[in-house]
Amino acid sequence: MFTNRLTFNQKYFYLTVVLFLIEVFIALFINDQFIRPFVGDVLVVILIYCFVKSFWKVRANVAALSVFGFACAIEGLQYLNLVDILGLRQNRILATIIGTTFDWKDILAYALGTAIILVWERR
Repeated sequence: MFTNRLTFNQKYFYLTVVLFLIEVFIALFINDQFIRPFVGDVLVVILIYCFVKSFWKVRANVAALSVFGFACAIEGLQYLNLVDILGLRQNRILATIIGTTFDWKDILAYALGTAIILVWERR
């Protein structure tokens, strides 16, 4: 049942790669109060969505809302200080991936990214 949903979508894979490179650029070279913390979070939801759609044939709304739920769960783990519990604060890469600070604005950014996905896919 699950195997017939496993597929490769070249368009979404290319978008994943491009968005990943943009996220790396933002992480390495931009240190401001808007693009890195907000635009980066909007894009990360779209990046994960494109990754999912690269390999699984799943409806857009299911994938988008699942990614939003995942992003909110990670934000909840930040609220619980997961990085400190796991002793990973000194590992810059893992601390950046998991995140270290809970912020309601991040959830707003994830919601905006999800809305962009849903509007784009309905076009």
